[in-house]
Amino acid sequence: MGTETYLIILLAFMIVGAIIAAETRSLLSSVISLGAIGVGVSIAFLFIAAPDLAIVQVSVEVLLLLFFIRSTIGREVEHVQGQIRWPGLAFAILLSCAVLGIGIFALRGLPRFGYPIIETVKEAPSNIYLSKGLKETGAPNIVAAIILDYRGYDTLGEATVLFTAVLGALAILRGRAKRGKEK
Repeated sequence: MGTETYLIILLAFMIVGAIIAAETRSLLSSVISLGAIGVGVSIAFLFIAAPDLAIVQVSVEVLLLLFFIRSTIGREVEHVQGQIRWPGLAFAILLSCAVLGIGIFALRGLPRFGYPIIETVKEAPSNIYLSKGLKETGAPNIVAAIILDYRGYDTLGEATVLFTAVLGALAILRGRAKRGKEK
């Protein structure tokens, strides 16, 4: 099986996880399903050769998962009884099929696994980095040139996302701890 097949299976797994998260009666089970979706996204990033995005996804996912688990423990869910709304269900199924179709279409546009874009597309950014990196940036270390010059805003954005996630989780958990001590 090729990478494309694995990504399609992974996409189906994430869709099933989303359905479980939406339909389960337990908040904790819903949070765990959302965590499984995040892990699936991280694995998909690894399959498409984006380890930097996979690392950010895992870091943010772990922090959010801890926050959501802490938020849902001890909470009860009120269930609404009623009939199934068929138009909404039909729309959700059609939307899921559309997302699956778009995902499959997008995966088919990726280069075959084992044939990096650096060899197939001469105008790929990686070729420009390698051929003109020293001249354009003046940095003898091409990795540092890519991270700090070519992709400086991306690196700053990733660091900002991680920093914000950690601060948010700490602020919320610290606020809960203070309220617990006051009672």
